[in-house]
Amino acid sequence: MDLVIIPAGVPRKPGMTRDDLFKINAGIVRTLCEGIVKSCPRAIVNLISNPVNSTVPIAAEVFKKAGTYDPRHLLGVNMLDVVRANTFVAEVLGIDPRQVDVPVVGGHAGVTILPLLSQVKPPSTFTPEETDTTKTIITN
Repeated sequence: MDLVIIPAGVPRKPGMTRDDLFKINAGIVRTLCEGIVKSCPRAIVNLISNPVNSTVPIAAEVFKKAGTYDPRHLLGVNMLDVVRANTFVAEVLGIDPRQVDVPVVGGHAGVTILPLLSQVKPPSTFTPEETDTTKTIITN
């Protein structure tokens, strides 16, 4: 394989914390990466398993331990927070979500996710309530 995409993991269930999610998905990612090291150590690995900002370092450590780590070959992809923010902002603006771009920075945990509402395209302003609601939607 030249490219491995890892979407594996469990979704967050009601009552499950992000720590619970991490514990489960980190084990899954570790096991899959150990298999990649044996089967296709030079593959580009595209990791989608949440929380991505925590599972990518797990994968990196597996590859480092095996001596196959190449930072150009390990990618983490997380569009869920962006899609949530775009959808909410589109609803507030009354437009199609495909016309909205809300940059989201930070980690994949409530206190570290930050939608950059000042950078929304198309340029928009939001009430304090809409700002708070956007943050709540993204973090749940």
